[in-house]
Amino acid sequence: MVRVVVASDKFKGSLTSAQVAAAVAAGVRRVHPGATVVAVPVADGGDGTLAAAAAAGYTLVPVVASGPTGLPVQSGYARCGDTAVVELADVCGLVRLPGVLAPMTASSFGVGELIGAAVDAGCTRVILGIGGSASTDGGMGMVRALGRLEELRARLDGVQVVVACDVDNPLTGPRGAAAVYGPQKGASPSEVAVLDDRLTEWADQVAALTGQDLRDAPGAGAAGGVGFAALALLGAELRPGIELMLELVGFREQLTGADLVITGEGALDEQTLHGKAVAGIAAAAADVPVVAVCGANELDPARLTAVGVRAAYALTDLEPDVARCIAEPIPLLEKLAERIAIEHLTMAETGEGSA
Repeated sequence: MVRVVVASDKFKGSLTSAQVAAAVAAGVRRVHPGATVVAVPVADGGDGTLAAAAAAGYTLVPVVASGPTGLPVQSGYARCGDTAVVELADVCGLVRLPGVLAPMTASSFGVGELIGAAVDAGCTRVILGIGGSASTDGGMGMVRALGRLEELRARLDGVQVVVACDVDNPLTGPRGAAAVYGPQKGASPSEVAVLDDRLTEWADQVAALTGQDLRDAPGAGAAGGVGFAALALLGAELRPGIELMLELVGFREQLTGADLVITGEGALDEQTLHGKAVAGIAAAAADVPVVAVCGANELDPARLTAVGVRAAYALTDLEPDVARCIAEPIPLLEKLAERIAIEHLTMAETGEGSA
């Protein structure tokens, strides 16, 4: 019997990872009605991380916390045993600012509140996804929510913090949090300079307080400097987001007996090649063939093959109108899944091996 593992990230602004998996499963089963299709929703540490944890069996714990502008929002963390998953994007990320951005005032305070709530509830391991942040505060808000240094250290004593981080930028300078990511959060050139000065001052204060200077550590500039604060003050370990999330959702355990892995994300582009979900899943799939579905594909076959993806199928292959692809993706995605089943699973169904 054919066994397919669908491990896709979301199609941002269009489909959740669970919706992608459901549409792919429907298309595959039209061609192979008896197929076993296992959905493993994934994320890379940005928005969708909580949903992926919930799909993996974690329990969502609701918490009211501060959004990026300080207004309360309904958020929470996901828990399994003594492990908590916290998603920065859900509480104080750009998704919480659908209208006007707040580059100079947005804060990471809310993510500190969520970490504190999880730790106070008895969690001793915190997995922190920091993609999609709205702030460039160096993680100062997060730290302030957890307390002064002595209180913070006591509160986090015995707690392991692991950060899902996919960038290697330092905190300050031309490759720092403000210069590289400030503009996409709404900062003008003059505001970028002010933000970088603030981050420099904050790094000086932390170095004086702790006796070590981590502003140039790879990943310190992640999430507007939350990576820096996590390293310097929470004692965190930074790991590639997709690698960490695949462990969390038990991806490798689902590969036994699989004939094909279908992965995906909204767009296959240059970012895909540098630690995003599709490349990470292909690397983790071992000897199981991998194909990808997406909204649009900007990568040629050679570049996809280089990261372990045999073929890519885009919604725009069927419908050139991008707006329609975003608005009505499910029928298109089901058709792509039918094509994948015909082209990659026919021999597996007859017992002759995968195409």
